[in-house]
Amino acid sequence: MTPDSAPALLALHAVRISGMADTAVIARRYGLDPAETKELLLDAEAYGWVEHASFAGTGGWSLTGRGRAENERLLAAELARAGGAGEVRDVYRAFLPLNALLLQACTDWQLRPTAGDRLAVNDHSDAAWDARVLRELGEVGDGLRPLAGRLASVLTRFRGYDTRFAAALARARAGESGWVDHTDVDSCHRVWFELHEDLIATLGLDRNQEP
Repeated sequence: MTPDSAPALLALHAVRISGMADTAVIARRYGLDPAETKELLLDAEAYGWVEHASFAGTGGWSLTGRGRAENERLLAAELARAGGAGEVRDVYRAFLPLNALLLQACTDWQLRPTAGDRLAVNDHSDAAWDARVLRELGEVGDGLRPLAGRLASVLTRFRGYDTRFAAALARARAGESGWVDHTDVDSCHRVWFELHEDLIATLGLDRNQEP
């Protein structure tokens, strides 16, 4: 049976992969009870693992340096208990080529070079250009599906990346262009960023030292 993660780990990890988010978003990420999540975050704040900041009428939780170290310690211990370190490392190696394709597709969604401007913004008036990008994202999604299945067989908290990516891509194909790369919706890029952060956190890697 695939093991579940402890709520305290999930709350701290949700802060890590979300970047900065309010309590409701943190709770929703792993289906936690909002009241329990608030208490867990306050406990983490007391330990110096998270901090809450507010500005311009909004606020959210973020990890401190100590919290990042604690998150990685908890993840490493959990992965060791599950006996899945080798599988997650193999998935990560298979993920990297897909990551390069995803980044290029998102760049092409944002920019459409012209003869006079190689950094011209893509105004989405070229249906053929956008259709090509969406096909490439579909290929990324096809590649993600088996990897997500392998991750989900190690720990239940890995579930859902493939279905979230597919849902975002479906909305983009239906004409909602923001669902490719916007950060204020559960877009293809946002789902992918979370997965990437999840993998490097779980394996204790440094994103800046990737090949």
